[in-house]
Amino acid sequence: MLVKVYGAAVQGINATPVTIEVNCSKGIKFFLVGLPDASVKESRERIVSALQVNDYKFPRKQIVINMSPADIRKEGSDYDLPLALGILASSESIKSDKLSDYIIMGELSLNGDILPIKGALPIALIAKENGFKGFILPSANAKEASVVEGLDVYGVENIKQVVDFINDEISLEPMLFDVELELTQAQNLFEFDFRDVKGQENVKRALEVAAAGGHNIIIIGPPGAGKSMMAKRMPSILPPFTLDEALETTKIHSVAGKLESRVSLMATRPFRSPHHTISDVAMVGGGAFPQPGEISLAHNGVLFLDELPEFNRSVLEVMRQPLEDREITISRSRFTVEYPANFMMVSAMNPCPCGFYNHPDKECVCAPGVVQKYLNKISGPLLDRIDIHIEIVPVPFEKISDSTPAEASSEIVKRVVSARQIQADRFKDLPGVFTNAQMSPQLLNQFASPGDAGLKLLKTAMDRLNLSARAYDRILKVSRTIADLEGCEHIQPVHLAEAINYRNLDRESWAG
Repeated sequence: MLVKVYGAAVQGINATPVTIEVNCSKGIKFFLVGLPDASVKESRERIVSALQVNDYKFPRKQIVINMSPADIRKEGSDYDLPLALGILASSESIKSDKLSDYIIMGELSLNGDILPIKGALPIALIAKENGFKGFILPSANAKEASVVEGLDVYGVENIKQVVDFINDEISLEPMLFDVELELTQAQNLFEFDFRDVKGQENVKRALEVAAAGGHNIIIIGPPGAGKSMMAKRMPSILPPFTLDEALETTKIHSVAGKLESRVSLMATRPFRSPHHTISDVAMVGGGAFPQPGEISLAHNGVLFLDELPEFNRSVLEVMRQPLEDREITISRSRFTVEYPANFMMVSAMNPCPCGFYNHPDKECVCAPGVVQKYLNKISGPLLDRIDIHIEIVPVPFEKISDSTPAEASSEIVKRVVSARQIQADRFKDLPGVFTNAQMSPQLLNQFASPGDAGLKLLKTAMDRLNLSARAYDRILKVSRTIADLEGCEHIQPVHLAEAINYRNLDRESWAG
């Protein structure tokens, strides 16, 4: 008897429906075709054990299974459950009339328990898109898949539970989930808050500007000045997730297997902080079976690179294209996948190997030329993609001991959200442009024209401070964001003056 069961294959962050055709006939052989990998082929042994333990008979017949479309590679053990149900239905051990209504996925243990899978959310989305009534999957993933409205999601613990449901012997309750409530409750759930930061008002201001315009930022200062501490607080002043952003970010983490079992929807922006020993593949994604890298896991959030010059040069260079295009394309001989990578890069570094160049109290002991050599570890093209450079100095004792509470993140984020709304209205007719940091030179001419007084100030600054040519566009972008924070329609000289202050590393005299 020929039976069809439906599953899905995950490619990149999207899923494709897979039709599993099972036919039992006279004979004793077992055939599994349709480009399965080794773990899919091994499913037969798990299925045999799971069925025997639960008092179901594995048919003593010839079984032919085809997984269509045959040109898409089927990977992993997530097909165990649909394969087992297809074999039972084809041998007429269970009913088959309900199988066509559901996408079914799950890994079987030898005793029939159903283990978690990767990519539950993209599979649920494709199930709804293709008109399936529901999605049967491991209970550990049910909450994640229930984010998709209009789809019945059934979490199951073991194969007997699924068989009884297919045979109409029991009923299952679909998992329910309130997306809006989850997003609302998570808005103020941050471990780190700017109210804990004493002093450093200029750095906090620079971080606020970066958050408001989506600008990449680098913080330069001696050890212990608070670079990492402040970077960790960046997610608390970024605008709350929209539903589309939350879904897309959750899909990436689901595919990568990074989503915690108790988490159904990522309601706060990700903060990724890879160690400087990371490889270029781990950073941008890839591998024999491509997986998202750190830049994709930081999508719609923050990628924090501490001790930036210590990263391998090749790792930093492979980030140049994703920083510009906000996506990464990974090509292999048989397929190509694209992962989104729209992240905000926050980086930190010491000014020199000893860490005390430009320190107000301690003397730098580095030899002549070493400071410039240390800075040269970061290439010009990469530095060109960082809009804001800000120096940080240690906090004096008077500030540390001051008991007056600092401004909380909840107050800062109000101004950031207001500025982002201005940008949303400005770019509403421009697909793919959401923040000032994404403006092209044409858009700069349209939305960030500084006026005569501003041009005069900008020319004077570039001449006196020996600013490089690449600083020009960056200053205009940042000044546009500063004007948005102030609610000004046009860029004023005061906005330009502040933006010029954020180009420290472009000054030819900075490293001596």
